[in-house]
Amino acid sequence: MRVLPKPCSAPTAFKPEDLLASVREVRNLPRTDVPEVCLLEFDGDLTDWLAATGRSRVCDAWACFHTRMHLFDADGFEAGMVDRTIGGPYAVLVAEQLLASGARVILGLTSAGRIAPDLRLPAVVVAQSALRDEGTSHHYLPPADVVETDESLVRALYSELQGMEADTRIGIVWTTDAPYRETLEQIEGYRAQGVLAVEMQAASLYAFAQARGVACGVVAHVSNAVDHRGDGQFDRGGEETGFDLAVRMARAGRRWLREVGS
Repeated sequence: MRVLPKPCSAPTAFKPEDLLASVREVRNLPRTDVPEVCLLEFDGDLTDWLAATGRSRVCDAWACFHTRMHLFDADGFEAGMVDRTIGGPYAVLVAEQLLASGARVILGLTSAGRIAPDLRLPAVVVAQSALRDEGTSHHYLPPADVVETDESLVRALYSELQGMEADTRIGIVWTTDAPYRETLEQIEGYRAQGVLAVEMQAASLYAFAQARGVACGVVAHVSNAVDHRGDGQFDRGGEETGFDLAVRMARAGRRWLREVGS
């Protein structure tokens, strides 16, 4: 069978800057940079709640055909949030545009399923690395089983999240494009390898980050498991908890920029 070519080192023919320029022309938008620290919110419920409660405002200068950006206060500075970035391809599409718009730290807040049986739901996992069981990462990096991210950013995120009540870990996650094709054999096999959770975007974002030279971290909010019985399935602790998590992530990104980023 023929293997489709993925020339990772070749220059791209279609650049995010081109799309952004077209959006600005069509919508008559100014060339304004987005905040240095931006979050990609997987589900959208948190962003909806922030808007409904007046905790965020729409960024009118965000030049994107596909999404809206919300701005929120993260303990004295403004951070950006783009919601419903579901899956690696979409998350990286938006991340490319964030980078081209001035973002310096891109953080993913994703829902996840439990793999490690000792994680207490709901749990929080800072992804140090990710299994590349998806497609997008292979367009950015040569073939490999795992992709990692900046260790100092991981530590900054973990440090900020320590004050939360949730079980908080650092470790490896499994990134898949097909959540309804997760099998018990896969779950048991990855569990034996020390994988903590399964989600849909970390490997894609980390490959993009390595290829583009941008800081990127993913925090997985683990709220469900195939072996979970009883109440609490898919319960992440409410939107106040989600907002606290987002603020802590943004704060970690800003601290990392000041202490480590150039």
